[in-house]
Amino acid sequence: MPPEAALDPHARDLVQALLDSPPPGPRISEVGRVLEVVDGIAIVTGLSSALADEVLEFASGVRGVVFDLETDRLGVVLLGPPDRVQPGEHARRTRRVLSVPAGPALLGRVVDALGRPRDGRGPLDSAPLRPIEAEAPGILQRRPVSRPLATGLKAVDAAVPVGLGQRELIVGDRQTGKTSIAVDTILNQRATGVICIYCAIGQRGDAVAKVIGAIRDGGMTARTIVIAAGDEDAPGLSYVAPYGAMAMAESLAAQDRDVLVVFDDLTHHARSYRELSLLLRRPPGREAFPGDIFYVHARLLERAGQFGEGQGSITALPVVETQAENLSAYIPTNLISITDGQIYLSPRLVRRNQFPAVDLGVSVSRVGGKAQARAFREVAGNLRVTLSQFEELEDFARFGTRLDAATRARLTRGAAVRAALRQPERDPMAAGEQLAVLLAAIEGVLDDIDESRIPAAVEAIRAHMRKDDHGLAGLIGADETLDEQARGRVLDAARRAVRASGQTDDADA
Repeated sequence: MPPEAALDPHARDLVQALLDSPPPGPRISEVGRVLEVVDGIAIVTGLSSALADEVLEFASGVRGVVFDLETDRLGVVLLGPPDRVQPGEHARRTRRVLSVPAGPALLGRVVDALGRPRDGRGPLDSAPLRPIEAEAPGILQRRPVSRPLATGLKAVDAAVPVGLGQRELIVGDRQTGKTSIAVDTILNQRATGVICIYCAIGQRGDAVAKVIGAIRDGGMTARTIVIAAGDEDAPGLSYVAPYGAMAMAESLAAQDRDVLVVFDDLTHHARSYRELSLLLRRPPGREAFPGDIFYVHARLLERAGQFGEGQGSITALPVVETQAENLSAYIPTNLISITDGQIYLSPRLVRRNQFPAVDLGVSVSRVGGKAQARAFREVAGNLRVTLSQFEELEDFARFGTRLDAATRARLTRGAAVRAALRQPERDPMAAGEQLAVLLAAIEGVLDDIDESRIPAAVEAIRAHMRKDDHGLAGLIGADETLDEQARGRVLDAARRAVRASGQTDDADA
């Protein structure tokens, strides 16, 4: 009879506890062996005590994360070049979950998905480590979203307002300007104190370099962290990158800071996870995605929010790509149901040279006016209705039907409002400038101007408002109403600015 069989159950439990917790001193590490390596996945045997999400170190120096636990082997996602790991190579347990550097030391840096510097500016010695996975805060730890996050884009701030702590999806086909919306939002935080994190997932290196250049030229480098998991990196890095970005955001939010996180984009993230899951022989579901793809994104985005006393907020702007305007595809519908609204960019508007190509008929913010200044609500409250009615009339007018004077006036007003919403890239506008331009367009100041000249008239109004904002900045900041007297002053100023610019037809005559 084995000696341990003679022990009573209590003694056996004590022996097991001692085996599980060895005394202080040199620890004998468990070592496994690599059986197979396929496209970023390693199959490892000999580590029967390994845990899910534990980090393994291979003899080649590459690290991996335990994804699948089976009775006789482990499925490990590699976090480095797969060609450096060879069958027969040893793998060692680290007894640690995957963590990334976090804290203010990362501000102004470009790092990879694991927080390793990629900007040639040296190591991050003072940055503490934080696990990439964390439980989302509960209901009692959250506060209502009530403070606006200004994007600097008229079409968004007026009709699809975003609040600090909100999760607003940016969705659209390729080449519709999704990244531009996110980057302009980052650039507009120069005067707000919001810290920004841009997480590039599966993007080309030149595309990420352009974003970094735009952030540098816009003066936001010192308050921005860029995380780059490029298309040339292992799929495991693309999978962990957004979780690492969220861990960095949580570290800063815990210090009572407001943080904006851009995930560009979660379509590549979902594809990376699908690739890893299929290689690990997980059962495929709809469009070959594994059944837990919804949970993969939900547990990421649920960590954003407006938090309680002594803590800041995390605003998430996930980006997702559609094909042929198919909003009902699997990943877009998942993310629409997780987030608090979506900014939809339409290729139809791109073909009309309407930038940003925000389709106000499909875009929505479920937080709504609670995260919008009262002056904006008063001026732009009917903007969506005005544009939708104009587009219907415009389609009707294409049939060559005779139109009465009132209908022609509505068409003219709608065309002026649509033209006023155009805005070039990398040129976010202050809230007072936006309000003046929108008020001028909605009240007919731009009706007598040829559509091709409206951008110049808008610039004239902006230049005038920069000199004298007529108290608009104070009204917006204090969330005060825009009374008739203030409205009249702004309209008079807009008319003077337009006349002085020489853009009206009267001036040409």
